[in-house]
Amino acid sequence: METVVSGIRSTGNLHLGNYFGAIRNFLKMQKENNCFFFIADYHSLTTHPKPADLHANIRQVLSEYLACGIDPEVATVYVQSDVPEVTELYLLLNMNAYVGELERTVSFKEKIRKQPDNINAGLLTYPVLMAADIIIHRANKVPVGQDQAQHLEMTRRFARRFNTMYGVEYFPEPDAYNFGRKLIKIPGLDGSGKMGKSEGNGIFLADTPGEIRKKVIRAVTDTGPATPGEKPSVPVQNLFTIMNVVSDPSTVKYFREQHSLGVIRYGDMKKQLAEDIIKVTEPVRERINQISSDSAYLARVVAEGAEKARASASRTIREVREIIGYRPF
Repeated sequence: METVVSGIRSTGNLHLGNYFGAIRNFLKMQKENNCFFFIADYHSLTTHPKPADLHANIRQVLSEYLACGIDPEVATVYVQSDVPEVTELYLLLNMNAYVGELERTVSFKEKIRKQPDNINAGLLTYPVLMAADIIIHRANKVPVGQDQAQHLEMTRRFARRFNTMYGVEYFPEPDAYNFGRKLIKIPGLDGSGKMGKSEGNGIFLADTPGEIRKKVIRAVTDTGPATPGEKPSVPVQNLFTIMNVVSDPSTVKYFREQHSLGVIRYGDMKKQLAEDIIKVTEPVRERINQISSDSAYLARVVAEGAEKARASASRTIREVREIIGYRPF
C-alpha cells in the first residue's frame, strides 16, 4: 500500500468538474492507498491574504468533500494549519531552496502578472510549502493536474537535494498518481475552457435547483438553428459533454439526432440538461447541508484527522532534525 497526499483548496465551492474528475478518483484511491487529504488553508493566503471568513470557507469545503464520500475513517482528513510540523519542514526546506529556481516557476510568473500589488514571499516559496505538505508524510504518489506538474517535479528535486546533502535515502521522490484511465474534463457553461470558480462558468454542488436552472438556461449555444449534418460548435459540444456524464444515454442520443437533423431546440436541450444535473447534485447538496450543520461531527473529524496527521508528521520532523544535526543535550 502506497502513501498518497493531496491538498484541497480552502477557497471556493466544489463544482461538477471537481465531482466527476478528482473526487471520483479520490474515492477509489482512498480504498487502495494510505491517503492524506488536507485543506490547504495556508496556501490560500498567498492569493487571499485577508479572507472574508477563512473558518467558514474551510468548513464549507470540508463539508463538501465529506458529502461526496471522502471517508475520515479510511483516509486521514485534516486542516493544514492544524499540523505545525508542516511549517517547520517548510522552513528547513527553504534553507536549501534557491531564489533563481523559485522565480522561474510558471505559477510564480503567472501570479505576479495577475496580482502585481501582492507579490509576497509566500507566492515565491509556494512550491516549497507544497513539497513540505507532501514529503512530511513521505508520500510515494500525488494526484496532480497538468498545472501542478512543475511543482511536483520541484518536490522531487527538494527531496533528492535533502537526501544528497545529508548523505541519506530518507525522502522518497513522489510520482504523479496515475488513475489508470483518462480523467473526465467538464467544460464550463461559457462556451470555452474547463469549468472553474474563477471563470464564473460553473455549476456548484451546493447550488439549489433554481440556481442550476438559471445558470444552464444562460449557457452559451449557437445563435441560430443547426445546419443538418454539421458538427456541433464548441459551445454546443460543451453541453453535450456535460450531458454525457449526467444524462441517460437515450437522452443524449435524442438530442444528438435532433442536432444532426438541424431541428434541435437549444432551449429544450438546456431545460433537460438542467434537470439531469439537479438529479445528480441534489442528493449531494442535501448531504452537504446536513454535514455543515453538524458542528460536533465536523469538530470530531478535524480533531481526529489532526491527531493522525501529526503522528505521521512529528515522526518525520524528529528524524529530519536528527539527520540535520539537531539533537538534545
